[in-house]
This record gives sequence, C-alpha cells and structure tokens, in this order.
Amino acid sequence: MLRVTGQTEVLLIGGRSGVGKSTVGYEMHAQLSAAGVRHCLIEGDNLDMAYPPPWEHNLAEQNLTAMWANYRAAGYRQMIYTNTASVLKRVISELTAAMGDDPHVTAVLLTCTDATAHRRLSQREIGTALDRHVERGALMARRLDERAPRWVHRVQTDDRAVADIAAEIIGLVAWVAE
Repeated sequence: MLRVTGQTEVLLIGGRSGVGKSTVGYEMHAQLSAAGVRHCLIEGDNLDMAYPPPWEHNLAEQNLTAMWANYRAAGYRQMIYTNTASVLKRVISELTAAMGDDPHVTAVLLTCTDATAHRRLSQREIGTALDRHVERGALMARRLDERAPRWVHRVQTDDRAVADIAAEIIGLVAWVAE
C-alpha cells in the first residue's frame, strides 16, 4: 500500500496470548515518545471487555470509531493497535472501516513457542484463567500463522529483549517526529 503524505497510519500488532503484544506496544509507546513521535496506543482487548461478551453488537469497532475520532480531532495520525486477531484479513478490514479514513496499514504478527507463551502466561495469570489462555493461545497461534496474509510481518519474541522487538517494529513503520 502506497503512503500518502499526511495519511493516517495504523500499526496492527497481533498474536497469541502471552506473545507480548501489550508489552511490546507499551515499549513502542515509550520509545516513540522519547523520540518525539506523535502517536496513540489503543489496546483492542479493552474496547469490548464486558460480560456477557458484546461481540455481536460490534462494540469494539464502535468504540474504536469514537476513540479514533477523538484522537484525529486532536491531531493524531499514527496509531498502534494491539489485539490478538488484528492481523487477520477480515479484522483488518473491520478495523480500517471503523477508523473511517483509509489508513496506511502495517501489520505485525508476534510469534513465540508454546513453552514461552506458557511461561509468560504463568507469570501473569493467577487463578482459573491460566489453563484456558494456554489452550486457546496455542490454537490461535496456529490459526493466525495460517490465516494472516503473507504481507503481514512475522516477528519472533522468544528470548529477545522487549526493547529490541519494539525497535525492530518501529523500523518497519519508520515513523518520525514532525
């Protein structure tokens, strides 16, 4: 996709539970902020975190539309968006439609081994959610690898420093201070 000067840009970061999406997103935010790069970070999981799940109501997309409208009105043109399935073709279409401004898309699928994901989730999850996250995460990792378009960048996170992963992805988008 060709970039147009002043065009909105979205970086979609997807991957299984425990791969490091949020951690990498926050590190990218820190590095971009330190470099004076205007951007926003939206955790997609928080846009429809409710019970019972409101998925059939497209609440996440509606919330993204509202949030992005507010960011755009404040002058933002670059967004980092993290969510497990954000790198799937159908989801990319839904997210960019929700943004409503034909953004330039860069998508990154973070990957790690089952053992790495289990170790990370064991440190994060307490109580009954661990087994469910580990099982669903392994299934989702295979689905994402099979179904994410070939143009989606794959970035392995096993045994790597978060700062290095974030720097690699920042290099893919090449965002600079205005």
